[in-house]
Amino acid sequence: MPARFVYWMNVSLDLKIERRANEQGGGDWLRIGESLHRDFNERAGTLSMMVQGRRIYETMEGFWPTARKNDGLPDYLREYGTIWTDIPKILVSRTRTTAGHNTEIYGDDAMEQLAALRAGGEGDIGVGGASLASQLVTSGLLDELVLYVHPVVLGEGRPLFDEGTPSVECDVLEQRSFDGGVTLHRYAVRTRQ
Repeated sequence: MPARFVYWMNVSLDLKIERRANEQGGGDWLRIGESLHRDFNERAGTLSMMVQGRRIYETMEGFWPTARKNDGLPDYLREYGTIWTDIPKILVSRTRTTAGHNTEIYGDDAMEQLAALRAGGEGDIGVGGASLASQLVTSGLLDELVLYVHPVVLGEGRPLFDEGTPSVECDVLEQRSFDGGVTLHRYAVRTRQ
């Protein structure tokens, strides 16, 4: 069975992933408690690899490698730090030429490389980044969405998908709730005909 690309993201009720004023990470609006983070860890621990766009990768690399060794953090945060740092990753970037933490870089021909990876790989591949996810939809490569919806309306900000992303229909696979009013919505993306 070929690999599957799974776009996994925290979103507001109006499907924003970050505030426009704080475009490089930042999540003062997120309600991530222990039970939610343990769900992140469980799901991330089953991935065969992660594929991330430059902006989200740079946010992650700035925190998780040191978090895994920080005894001042709760065990579930240190656990995610270990998962993120150790899992094989692909950074999709036209500007970065180096990356650490078990990361390979795909540049200008990233969609062709990702299509080959999907056809020849196995397991779920976690996807991070709105532009990357939009490109995967456009290329017919996105298989699943895992959305953690936080009970806040941001009003403006970075959308879950870039404007102009083609329309696709989805089927519900799973829904559940977490502390703080966060809900999980997991969808299979239907293949376009």
